[in-house]
Amino acid sequence: MREYKTQMEAARKGIVTPEMKKVAQKEYRTEEEIRSLVAEGKVAICCNRLHTCIEPNGVGSMLKTKINVNLGVSKDCKDYDIEMKKVMAAVDMGAEAIMDLSSHGNTQPFRRKLTSECPAMIGTVPVYDSVIHYQRDLSTLTAKDFIDVVRLHAEDGVDFVTLHCGITRKTIEQIKKVGRKMNIVSRGGSLVFAWMCMTGEENPFYEYYDEILEICREYDVTISLGDACRPGCLADSSDVCQIEELVRLGELTRRAWEKDVQVMVEGPGHMAMDEIEANMKIQQRICNGAPFYVLGPLVTDIAPGYDHITSAIGGAIAAKAGAAFLCYVTPAEHLALPNVDDVKQGIIASRIAAHAADIAKKVPHARDIDDRMSDARRNFDWEEQWNCAIDPETAKRIRDDRSPEIEESCSMCGKFCAVRSMNKALAGEYIDIL
Repeated sequence: MREYKTQMEAARKGIVTPEMKKVAQKEYRTEEEIRSLVAEGKVAICCNRLHTCIEPNGVGSMLKTKINVNLGVSKDCKDYDIEMKKVMAAVDMGAEAIMDLSSHGNTQPFRRKLTSECPAMIGTVPVYDSVIHYQRDLSTLTAKDFIDVVRLHAEDGVDFVTLHCGITRKTIEQIKKVGRKMNIVSRGGSLVFAWMCMTGEENPFYEYYDEILEICREYDVTISLGDACRPGCLADSSDVCQIEELVRLGELTRRAWEKDVQVMVEGPGHMAMDEIEANMKIQQRICNGAPFYVLGPLVTDIAPGYDHITSAIGGAIAAKAGAAFLCYVTPAEHLALPNVDDVKQGIIASRIAAHAADIAKKVPHARDIDDRMSDARRNFDWEEQWNCAIDPETAKRIRDDRSPEIEESCSMCGKFCAVRSMNKALAGEYIDIL
């Protein structure tokens, strides 16, 4: 029997857990540094005690930026086997977390398969699953029904749950008064909002937050405080709805920490580039440095089919400014359930953004692989370049499809290659061009 319920409780008791030791090793930090950061709430190690096959990772702004991949079936795309292939492919491509956002069918077997076979952190949004689990319309569900599904997910081994606790009945009037262009675009947030409108009751995730904290403490489930009012377009960013909800999330963060429950805070959304850094700093101040988990931010609204790029631009800025966790966005965003290739494109774009930010904020050893790539390019060591590449298969395929006349160079420059010319010039060799 372990001496603690949660990673945060252990850290506050001065205990360095096996998970903290693994995170310290990965992050080139001392075990004491990680323990201290977990105790403060600035690092979350999302690790349900029932998810025994997990490979622990730390989420915090001073650590390597982590990537989450959203997957799951819908009524139009029902094949769980395909989703599981996407899951394992995502893990192979470097995703540290998988969120199961399934909205159709018997979700529990798939969820349990994830927590018994997948080494990544597993997250869910229990409000989605409530309607599916009970097979009843939203308005007929009770507060107890919602809380029971949170408990069910904890018992199934889920490491973190997104709960839209920050909107209240006050938000209903606020949304009507402010006149947002896109209203609420959070799927979970819209369901909670709709339930409050139909029943006249308070948000159950807010009203019964203490009961939820007890569940999360029992299984060491991290709460990811969902941003129901995240902006769904540039016009709605940084408005009163978003900021007031963030203030409430700061209060809920402190209440969770009082119970030794770990917290992440979710953020925007769609947002112009010049607003991103300020939003990250405001979140850090209001939520006392709790890890910030952002979707994007998407820096323009006009790129359907390319939103993995708009998201990566915003994600790099956000992570440099303090975001700890990037939710990937695929080319299918706003259009369809992503296929395997969409998932790959989304992960690669997010990994590039995360890595670029880690270099800029000087995460220990983040740039090492870039320096190795530079050496390999100077030496025309193509195999080493593939070893360093974030997507070696694509890089190798492009080169092979357009193979050069001169093996050491590429088909763009041939003998005009600057690297070749400089290597020869500095070695005192004759430089033949024609």
